[in-house]
Amino acid sequence: MNAAIDTADRAPARPAVTHSTHKLKLLLKREFWEHKGGFFWAPIWASAISLLFTLMALGMAEYVLRSHNGLHINGKTTINGLDLGALTSQMSAEDMAHLSQGITMSTATAMFWPLLVLGFVVFFYCLGSLFDERKDRSVLFWKSLPVSDRDTVLSKLASALLIAPAIATAIGIVCMVAYLLLLSVFVLIHGANPFTLLWSPGNLLANAGVAIAALPIYALWALPSVGWLMLCSAWAKSKPFLWAIMIPVFTGVLVSWFDLMSVFNLGSSWIWKNVVAHVLGGVFPGTWLFEMNPTMLQTRTDASLDHMAVLKGMYSVMATPQLWVGVVAGIAMIIAAIRLRRWRDEG
Repeated sequence: MNAAIDTADRAPARPAVTHSTHKLKLLLKREFWEHKGGFFWAPIWASAISLLFTLMALGMAEYVLRSHNGLHINGKTTINGLDLGALTSQMSAEDMAHLSQGITMSTATAMFWPLLVLGFVVFFYCLGSLFDERKDRSVLFWKSLPVSDRDTVLSKLASALLIAPAIATAIGIVCMVAYLLLLSVFVLIHGANPFTLLWSPGNLLANAGVAIAALPIYALWALPSVGWLMLCSAWAKSKPFLWAIMIPVFTGVLVSWFDLMSVFNLGSSWIWKNVVAHVLGGVFPGTWLFEMNPTMLQTRTDASLDHMAVLKGMYSVMATPQLWVGVVAGIAMIIAAIRLRRWRDEG
């Protein structure tokens, strides 16, 4: 009986079954921690530098204002050279609407630098995503784990199209709030109420809403670029950057040289705009703005209506064939990258 109990105790435990969603979650965590410098810290440093430049500009403006004798309004000399409260009190409702719209556009530019850095981060991340693991031979370790090539490539795809843009957008919104705080101090010093002048719902919330609403458009628009860069990363034996740049550019040169687009009654500029520029620049946020329907961008003095026009114009890209042709091409290139990772042998 004791022998039977010992045998039962020594019986090997059944291995736990890992769900596919749990594997994907672990792979996403791996990508984030391995590339935390690009995904997280690069947008933060870009935001910090932009805020530093803003602080320097405000400091210079304060110095110039204090160095003059003052600004005269209705025969009175203002304090510290500028009295924003006196200026805004004399503005009409239409002038205040224009001022509010200008402030809204100014605060939106605070998100520019984190999103610009995002484009470079995603570009070089995709180029090295499948090449670097072959270069340092770490692919042998990852292939020894019970993780398929499909899950590995899809985790890198999700990191480039979802994780990195979401983090950069969140950091951009925080940078926009910090920018408004700096302006609030400047406005408060010069006699105006920053809550009524700067912190209107159509200013901060609308800008943040547009940035968040742009995330699905970014994922779809950048898919062919990410697919092409990952395909080059999986295929190239060396220098994937040169291959990724040279092949589209040389294709555009050859098509333009032989005027091949005339067969389809199209100019050579079509392939440069819709193929070369899209493949190489689609990872940069906002490049889809060139495809927006211009009839939906009629601006008005009401800032909230302007944001609705931007949203409608932005989502009008969903009706363009270029977007969906690019999506199909991107999916095909991702499938090719998965198969290349499975079969690629560096000797």
